[in-house]
Amino acid sequence: MTVKLAADRRRSPALSPRPESTGMRSAETRLRLFTGNANRPLAQAICDYLATELGDATVDQFSDGETFVKVNENIRGSDIFVFQPTFAPATNLMELLVMIDAVRRASARRVTAVIPYFGYQRQDRKDQPRVPITAKLVANLITTAGADRVMTMDLHSAQIQGFFDIPFDHLYAAPVLVDYFMRRQLPNLIAVAPDIGSVKMARAYAKRLGVGLAIVDKRRPRPDAVEMMNVIGEVEGKNVVIFDDIVSTGSTLVESAVALKRAGAQEIYAACTHAVLCGDASKRVDESPIQELVVTDSIPHVERALPLKIKVLTVAGLLGEAIRRIHDEESLSSLFI
Repeated sequence: MTVKLAADRRRSPALSPRPESTGMRSAETRLRLFTGNANRPLAQAICDYLATELGDATVDQFSDGETFVKVNENIRGSDIFVFQPTFAPATNLMELLVMIDAVRRASARRVTAVIPYFGYQRQDRKDQPRVPITAKLVANLITTAGADRVMTMDLHSAQIQGFFDIPFDHLYAAPVLVDYFMRRQLPNLIAVAPDIGSVKMARAYAKRLGVGLAIVDKRRPRPDAVEMMNVIGEVEGKNVVIFDDIVSTGSTLVESAVALKRAGAQEIYAACTHAVLCGDASKRVDESPIQELVVTDSIPHVERALPLKIKVLTVAGLLGEAIRRIHDEESLSSLFI
């Protein structure tokens, strides 16, 4: 039986030893980036930075509104990055989850969810009775869908990283925003935290800009209402930059600017990573003492529809470089310096 099997192996290609690699599969795993419909311009800009094409996938809806995803190329064994911010509506989150499941079932080697804006992040703790911790729920959904790794930017609360049991990369838009204000060379500048929760972020910006720090004491008499009380620090006669992670209704920024103006500040600027801009937030900013609000394109906006006061900077280079380093198994630490 042994001799016959050996003879059969010599005659049958199916039983022959596996041949040496013919170059069909390169030593380096292929990188592919797929995106949903939430922010295609930023996804394309990242691909331009990486000098690669955007992954071919159909992301659409059935007639009843359910999400439909189909990957239109072979991705077996590839290193897949699924790009999708998850701001409202919930369809954006659903597209992310279904895309992750689709590429996982298409035999991707590794799936990284790239979420420049992590939706539901402000519901990160149980701060009153009978409320959910939705940020934890979303973390569970992403992990269950099949993500091996998650990358996001400027979380409202850093503790959200602990909600994941998979590798998590938390980037900061600071390199982009700091570079902008360094090039502006504003004289007599001071960084401002619009509330106590933003002190750590504002201190980091102040250190990188080499300027002082001030704090606006904020109190909320009721939800979605802000009452500014005191400015802690010397801002009289100085140009100030208010740093925050999210601008939603714009109330915090505008009331901070008013308080700073009363305290004697000269030119007032603001910088926020995520421009949610709910309702009439853009109008509120436009009519405020803020001279310029600098945001990133983590959430897409039609620039011609924004007031001239709002300037949008791209984070495509930052995200693209992070994706390249993850793919090449390099450190991301230098991106935080």
